[in-house]
Amino acid sequence: MSLNRLVLFSLLILFSSCGFYKMNGVTIPPDVESVSIQYFDNKALIINPLLSQIISERLKNKFISETRLTLTAQNGDFAMQGEITEYTVEPVSIQNNTSSSLNRLKITVKVKMDCAKHPKMNFEQSFTQFQDFDANKSFTSVETNL
Repeated sequence: MSLNRLVLFSLLILFSSCGFYKMNGVTIPPDVESVSIQYFDNKALIINPLLSQIISERLKNKFISETRLTLTAQNGDFAMQGEITEYTVEPVSIQNNTSSSLNRLKITVKVKMDCAKHPKMNFEQSFTQFQDFDANKSFTSVETNL
């Protein structure tokens, strides 16, 4: 399994509460011993003030709990940084050409991973996840659960 998949699975777990995705089976080279994960700035048009911290901390926790890597503040063997580029709410299911029965919260996170010891593992990629919710409910009332 590639490092891109590791990050994808990590980000998917951040956006879901089921805990289904695991990092098992990912090959981390033996000489890679540490990971540094920088704060993920929120550059989306809509800002959830807690989202940057939630994503950054959960990603750190994921690497700590499911890999042998040590978390370092700077210059890890795997150096990860990124930003939240999209945080939108949009209608999904239009009824009678006038109203929507479902709305969708969509979050996109751009991730850059550098590995000085194994440059072929470097990548920069955006990951998107979404969750639909009842359009009759206000977004503010369901945002935390989403």
